[in-house]
Amino acid sequence: MKAKETVEFLKKSLPAVFIIHYSCQNLNDANEGYSPRVTSIAVLHIDSDTMHSFSIHLIAEIEGIARDNISDHYDALEAKMLGKFFAFVGAHQDAYWLHWNMTNINYGFEAIEHRYRVLTKEEPPHIEDSRRYNLSALIQAIYGNKCVDDPKMLKLMELNGGKKRDFLTGQEEVQAFVNKEYVKLHKSTMTKAYWFKSMFFRLAKGRVNTQRSNWRVKINRATEHWFAKLLGFVAVIVTIVQILILAFRAVGTGG
Repeated sequence: MKAKETVEFLKKSLPAVFIIHYSCQNLNDANEGYSPRVTSIAVLHIDSDTMHSFSIHLIAEIEGIARDNISDHYDALEAKMLGKFFAFVGAHQDAYWLHWNMTNINYGFEAIEHRYRVLTKEEPPHIEDSRRYNLSALIQAIYGNKCVDDPKMLKLMELNGGKKRDFLTGQEEVQAFVNKEYVKLHKSTMTKAYWFKSMFFRLAKGRVNTQRSNWRVKINRATEHWFAKLLGFVAVIVTIVQILILAFRAVGTGG
């Protein structure tokens, strides 16, 4: 499907659409293992605005582990967190998943599955590629790859409602994990999920503000401008008047 058709499809499928975002350890080599640890996952049901949270610190609280001791139990806590997440996935096999560049083993659905395999030696429920939709790619397909400068998420946020209070950049999230600021980290993850929802509806309405747009978007915006609409209205009135004049002339001449 083309990008606009995909957006329309998702808009008609809202009861089955979930937005997903997650935070993780350093994406580079500064980890104790090969792959970055998943620290929290936010899943937002777009139709009901219900947030489902999966986080190491929430599991630690359930297990009665003090904040200062969480790092001593990372593997066990991450495994239980991912177990709960994949139980949720298994219960929603008919869902569609809207995400932001979760596209590979470094950062994506495959990365989360890999962490589950590493920690549990089991196979998790799988989300089919056909049920994953990249919001970032949809925006760029419609508005152009260069519609905003990098980092695109932050730039788009600044142009569409402003930077959110709890937003952290990727590097800031890494540092929050190092500092054991787990609540701060998870709030950033949830904030991004809520923002993805607002951006999806902006995209569905053709109302995403960008620094630059491709020519198709410029034409659409020009035709939607109030002056263009006024000209269209005037043209309709002139056409009606011309039809009436011709009709009266026809009647007057007996034609």
